[in-house]
Amino acid sequence: MSKPSPSNALDRVLVLEMVRVTEAAAMAASSLIGRGDEKAADAAAVEAMRKAFDELPIDGTVVIGEGERDEAPMLYIGEKVGGAKGKGPKIDIALDPLEGTTITAKAGPNALAVLAAAESGCLLNAPDVYMDKIAVGPGYPDNVIDLNKSATENVTAVAKAKGVKPNEIIACVLDRPRHQDLIDELRQIGCGIVLIPDGDVAGVIATTDPDTSIDIYMGSGGAPEGVLACAALRCVGGQFKGRLLFRNDDERARAHKWGIEDLDRIYDLTDLAKGDCIFAATGVTDGSLLEGVRRRKGGLVTTESVVMRASSGTVRWVKGRHQVG
Repeated sequence: MSKPSPSNALDRVLVLEMVRVTEAAAMAASSLIGRGDEKAADAAAVEAMRKAFDELPIDGTVVIGEGERDEAPMLYIGEKVGGAKGKGPKIDIALDPLEGTTITAKAGPNALAVLAAAESGCLLNAPDVYMDKIAVGPGYPDNVIDLNKSATENVTAVAKAKGVKPNEIIACVLDRPRHQDLIDELRQIGCGIVLIPDGDVAGVIATTDPDTSIDIYMGSGGAPEGVLACAALRCVGGQFKGRLLFRNDDERARAHKWGIEDLDRIYDLTDLAKGDCIFAATGVTDGSLLEGVRRRKGGLVTTESVVMRASSGTVRWVKGRHQVG
């Protein structure tokens, strides 16, 4: 994957400042880990993320957020964020203040605070519908994965490119009843499966990290999360294919509202996230990608984050120590 040219707009946004935004959301959500209240955890993360954005000298627009204005009072699609509205560099923001609300409420693994930033027009305004997804990490031939092919065909192609047998491939799949046929097919060919309860952004990113042993991500999940995952893949490499799934006429109408006319289109990685991108995530609970927030004596809070930039290919792991209270 060739590196995009650096963005003048993003040059004016310090990459580490984006980490401060996800850190704030993660710390706020962490106070509600295991409390059984998904909505309260999400609301805490949203409010903290908005306040942190207001400290940044950007003219940001939320293109992937908590929903449309009439459905989400905080960080809705189209909302302006940043401390330089109308004056600073124009930045599109995709965000999920708490990816894994149920995970957080139940103290499960892989909950994250996530955001991506790019120049205006570089992130797809994806409607809040499901998306059929397939992804692999870097190092494979172009188009090794194909949504028009079966799970068996895709696993076989990845195995051939990797130089192993299909039963040596590990797939990551969201643990949902709708995926039972997919799971059955993968098991019939002996493919290993990592079932995750939530958090498919982390699931897609896991394909890029050899330490996770995950080779391929498959299944359907939220379209907004697909855009966030693609922003990360733009920075570290990999392949992604996605196709929007519509359950009713209301969802089709929502897609038309956001300018999507071809409802059967298969989106490539750069269709969802193009140009220079920044991706940042902070762990809320422990997971395969990041350690969760730790609260220690004396008001000390520790965090672990990752921040990436497409134009440089740089990946930074950031350990934070925060004195709170």
